[in-house]
Amino acid sequence: MSDVSADLARVLELGEEGDWEGMMDRLSVLHEESPDDPMILCWLGVAEHEAGLDSSAYERFRACLGLEPDDPWILASLGTGLARFDDPDAETALRTAAITAPELPFARAMYGAYLAREGMAEQALDQLEAAAELAPDDSDVLAELAAAQALAGKHETAAETYLRAWELRQDDGWPRAMAGLAELEEGRLEEALGDFQVAGSLRPDDVELALLLALTAGACDRPDLALQALEGGRLNADAEERADVEAVDDRLDDGAEACRLFLLEEYAPGVYRRRLMLRP
Repeated sequence: MSDVSADLARVLELGEEGDWEGMMDRLSVLHEESPDDPMILCWLGVAEHEAGLDSSAYERFRACLGLEPDDPWILASLGTGLARFDDPDAETALRTAAITAPELPFARAMYGAYLAREGMAEQALDQLEAAAELAPDDSDVLAELAAAQALAGKHETAAETYLRAWELRQDDGWPRAMAGLAELEEGRLEEALGDFQVAGSLRPDDVELALLLALTAGACDRPDLALQALEGGRLNADAEERADVEAVDDRLDDGAEACRLFLLEEYAPGVYRRRLMLRP
């Protein structure tokens, strides 16, 4: 292993620990020493994105692309980064990664995720189903497959796939919450209620999830659970979210049928669509 590779390996341990600031600091030093190393630039972009420095991350991905890398992992990563900014070069990078490394689950999954959000459902499913066959125990791959299934209108299948993703990583409430949203599309309120309860315990600061739980509990005639979830959402709501908290509070006062109609016809569809469109 080269000195640069060894340094990178140590830096990536910081990312695994969620220390994005520390990772950025170390990568910045490596970048000064090796300014034309695309792997360092790509990881620096990833770290900056995770730290919320999106503008800087975008510039890192553009600079990395300018070095014309041919490593499929780098192409898939920078393509995903560029896609968050609707950069037209994202598609070429992601497609090249998937074509040149069809055995790499990450490349196939990221290209499929891109295609799904661009409205190319069948092509997306081809890529993501292949990725899931290559990496059947990868929770992230399964979650992206589920999102593509949902965007293709296959909500029952999506719910099952999201639950498989959650079984593989039970500390992650996101796929369990998404399973609940997919079940709401099928009118399965009791199943969604259970999923929102589990997801809510894992994501206590997620206001939208708290309000979904409150409305679903209200629709299922569980007023105590509904009020508890509502107060959790109220506690964490920012200024923009307080209007939704008050709207849900009003529906709880109006009874189970009002909760059901508001949940299924107004609130949940918007949350579901918005979350499905989030880039990986």
